[in-house]
Amino acid sequence: MSSQEGRPPYPPFTAETAEKKVKAAQDAWNTRNPDGVKMAYTPDSIWRNRDQFLQGRDAIKEFLTKKWERENGYRLRKELFAFTDNKIAVQFWYEWYDEAGQWWRTYGLEDWTFAENGLMRKRQMSGNDVKISDDERWFKDGVDVNEVDISEKHW
Repeated sequence: MSSQEGRPPYPPFTAETAEKKVKAAQDAWNTRNPDGVKMAYTPDSIWRNRDQFLQGRDAIKEFLTKKWERENGYRLRKELFAFTDNKIAVQFWYEWYDEAGQWWRTYGLEDWTFAENGLMRKRQMSGNDVKISDDERWFKDGVDVNEVDISEKHW
């Protein structure tokens, strides 16, 4: 795929196409493949990830490479929160463990804006990390992250 090709579904979004876009992003991020993930963004995409600001695919790749070197056992769940013509808001949860073996769950929200070709041109993320025990994990090996009933979880 060249840097100018699109990635369906394209805006304007419907509830169905926004949901597809969210789950496609979830599945891509769960591969932990920075080279593949970066291609879902425009070449000049801008990001705010917590307190970091990035621009462009090279910066996205570098950020994701470092992230997934640090966040071991990464498993992500994204859910559609809201959408308009070319914007999607997402709530997410992911679990990971650090080099000392401590498990964490990260809770957060993302604000996405898309170009006409379906590539994301802006991503803003806010998140919080909470220590959890192995017994508190939701996304254990063999569990489909989409099957976890998030609405019943105590936060």
